[in-house]
Amino acid sequence: MTTTLTTAPAEAARIVEAYFDAPIRCLQNWVEPCAHRLSSTLRSEPLVRATLDAVVEPYAAQTLSLPGVPVYGAGFIAAIDLLSDAHSHLAWWQGDDHRKLVLASQSVNKEHIDYSELEWYRVPMQTFQPHVAGPYVDYLCSDEYTITIAVPALADGRFLGVAGLDLLVAAVERELTPRFTALNQQVTLVNGVGRVVVSTDPRVATGDSVRGTRLAELTRISCAGIALDVIVENR
Repeated sequence: MTTTLTTAPAEAARIVEAYFDAPIRCLQNWVEPCAHRLSSTLRSEPLVRATLDAVVEPYAAQTLSLPGVPVYGAGFIAAIDLLSDAHSHLAWWQGDDHRKLVLASQSVNKEHIDYSELEWYRVPMQTFQPHVAGPYVDYLCSDEYTITIAVPALADGRFLGVAGLDLLVAAVERELTPRFTALNQQVTLVNGVGRVVVSTDPRVATGDSVRGTRLAELTRISCAGIALDVIVENR
């Protein structure tokens, strides 16, 4: 049965909610035990990069192998000055070979980035809630259009950092486009500021802003628990 324009927005929102549910739950399932292990270490000794990496690596491997989700990268971003041997630290693994990311070997400045300025870190730190950030070109890890999902790590009333994973927008597009197409309407997924994530409309590209376009005049339907909206129009 053909999906009508009346029902298509709600159905498109449900597609997005279902798609992001598994990766968000994956992070939520391990961030608490990870945070408690880190907090336990901090009660007895200084926490260093090597210890953080050893704690996080099994969780990152689990996330990278999440069934049915094209996770490109995963790991943990430590709170500023949490570690005794680094101002900030990204314990991160990515790619088909699950290699560890070493920022210092890529650029003299990347290891000194203040993550608290970045949306995927800042919002979970401020709200204590999971957050979906993007699309943005990830110059830290993939150099490609990326969506980052991040969940805050809290223990003993202290913010320890965020657990996160990356999805390449190209992979998300391959996953979501057929599901949107089945609705027989033009579906555009946008972030909170109106930047396009994916769209079945050939006139719209990832990263485009819908401000000042015909899409801005259409109703945006929020996806529950995710800072993303869907816009649906007749073909």
